[in-house]
Amino acid sequence: MLTTVNRVLLALLGLVLLVGGGSVLLVGLGVRPPAWWVYEDRHDVLLSAARRTRWRDEGWWWPVVIAVLAVLVLLALWWLASVLRRRRLAELLVDSRDGEGALVRGHALETALAAEAGALDGVEHAEAKLTGRRTAPSARLRLVLQPHGVPRDAVRHLADEVLAPARSAAGLARLPAAVRLRAVRHGAQRVN
Repeated sequence: MLTTVNRVLLALLGLVLLVGGGSVLLVGLGVRPPAWWVYEDRHDVLLSAARRTRWRDEGWWWPVVIAVLAVLVLLALWWLASVLRRRRLAELLVDSRDGEGALVRGHALETALAAEAGALDGVEHAEAKLTGRRTAPSARLRLVLQPHGVPRDAVRHLADEVLAPARSAAGLARLPAAVRLRAVRHGAQRVN
């Protein structure tokens, strides 16, 4: 969801900047703009002095300007924080049964899960990602199945041979997982 929002906002912002900058460039090079455009020739300004200072003496003007700018700053900070927030689990707290606990890098467990899942029968390629909290992680796996791979068997083997041993090795009570399956593209098989 957030990736889609980012892409849409960046596309809209890029489109506005491209149209605005392109129109300024074209009018500056001498191209006649349409009659409805905001300025008419290369010596025209976008905002005249009269337009800029029109509402400056009104009592409502400055509070509205400050409120709009404050909302824009808060939205920009929210967007920046959501983009910079780590999606992946950096480390995992493993119960070492000695009262201390141990930290395991999330990337190491992701690599191990992907390698084990990629070695399953019928799986061409696997990717793993850990999310959640370090005491309660969850896994997201993407499996690319070979042409002969059966999705039901791949998911069953993944749960029994990959996720269950990872859960017990990390000392977790549960390791929820979301699995996305995709079949590898292949040509039609010909029978002679």
